[in-house]
Amino acid sequence: MIGIIDYGAGNVRSIELAFERLGYSTLRTANKGLLGACDHLIFPGVGHAKSAKENLEKSGVLPFLKEATQPVLGICLGMQLMCQSTEEGEVEGLGIFETKVKRFREAERIPHMGWNSVAFNGSPLFKGIKPESDFYFVHAYYAEESPDTIAKSVYPKPFTAALAKSNFYGVQFHPERSGKAGQQLIQNFLAL
Repeated sequence: MIGIIDYGAGNVRSIELAFERLGYSTLRTANKGLLGACDHLIFPGVGHAKSAKENLEKSGVLPFLKEATQPVLGICLGMQLMCQSTEEGEVEGLGIFETKVKRFREAERIPHMGWNSVAFNGSPLFKGIKPESDFYFVHAYYAEESPDTIAKSVYPKPFTAALAKSNFYGVQFHPERSGKAGQQLIQNFLAL
């Protein structure tokens, strides 16, 4: 079973639909026992970091998430909350990834919204995906490059598009909105 961490984040339905299209069942819950029994976890996120963190704390999922042993995929704000901190609301993150999240300042338009090519290394998350494939982004904040960076994009300077450390993965883009490349990434994650 694929668990989707339910803490009031937006965009969860489109994630559920993406898995359904690929023939997988999901369970949206904040119940730690049910999440602990899942094979894979999705940490979604669309919204503001401060309210998202507060909702995570209220749900009681925060300590569980830090200790999760199954593969975890953070998407957009979910990935950002897995970092050390974010400038959005001056929020302390989970500290899973050794990087900080900053606000775009040099960009002509904020948020960064639309398709952008992603350069990646040999991570299994990108297996079978063409180099420099386009993924769909919607964000005003980005993770700085770090030793955990496994993919980069440019807007207007290079930034982290994906992170990986142990059983934790994070993508700044939305695989559920990224066509065939996004579907392949989801299937790669489920194969971990």
